[in-house]
Amino acid sequence: MKEPAVSADPTQVLAFETDCHIFDGCGFPAPGLHSFLFEPIFGNADSSVYFNKTMLLALLGSVIILGFFWAAFRKPKVVPGKLQMVAEAGYDFVRRGIVYETLGKKEGEKYVPFMVATFFFVWMMNLWSIIPVAQFPVTSVIAYPAGLALVIYVMWLSVTFKRHGFVGGLKNLTGYDKSLGGILPLVMLIEFFSNVLVRPFTHAVRLFANMFAGHTLLLLFTIASWYLLNGIGIAYAGVSFVMVIVMTAFELFIQAVQAYVFVLLACSFLQGAVAEHH
Repeated sequence: MKEPAVSADPTQVLAFETDCHIFDGCGFPAPGLHSFLFEPIFGNADSSVYFNKTMLLALLGSVIILGFFWAAFRKPKVVPGKLQMVAEAGYDFVRRGIVYETLGKKEGEKYVPFMVATFFFVWMMNLWSIIPVAQFPVTSVIAYPAGLALVIYVMWLSVTFKRHGFVGGLKNLTGYDKSLGGILPLVMLIEFFSNVLVRPFTHAVRLFANMFAGHTLLLLFTIASWYLLNGIGIAYAGVSFVMVIVMTAFELFIQAVQAYVFVLLACSFLQGAVAEHH
């Protein structure tokens, strides 16, 4: 049996041979963890310098976001042009629709720049999944959501202790409420475990898992469309291709939602940090 050659680069459709179809005697080259691994563009795992496709996409995404907002606001006008109007709409959506709604205008204003930057960075990293040539969501690599979640985690703890002091901060983190009586120690233990240990983990994994699963499904149906393109399998290939289109449209929606949820949760954490303890 002819085995398909597998590459770490999913943009090469797993590099299985172009003549590999169903009924040809070659197995189905299913996507897996290898679909999320890339050979370094330069450097290697043992050297101090390592740069691969994922890093390149993250860097390009950052440059695109900075370039877009710089172009939109470098010469702002009272009557905005199309680019400025789109940028203002995006900025205002995060500011009013997420930050103000969660933290209020007074508390939230100072966090607006960070939350706007985080929202568009996450969204751009998600969007790479459906952009030709790139075709890979950076946030499907756990290091990126984990890094962002860690930054927000440190910010949340800093605000908590700065606002309430050390003792007050601990009370805030553990849900201290003396009216709970005998079950107070158990409640404090659960709250501490939930807030300090579980919260940053779930914050990162929620984004990562959605992007990982979505990209895997897109790969699955894309590869299946080609693999089934032979004999009576053509009919099934058509169905699979329709699913590629459907999944791409669905991914567009999920990518925006996940960016929204990530920033919404960050604002929610900060809201808990600035709330007065009773």
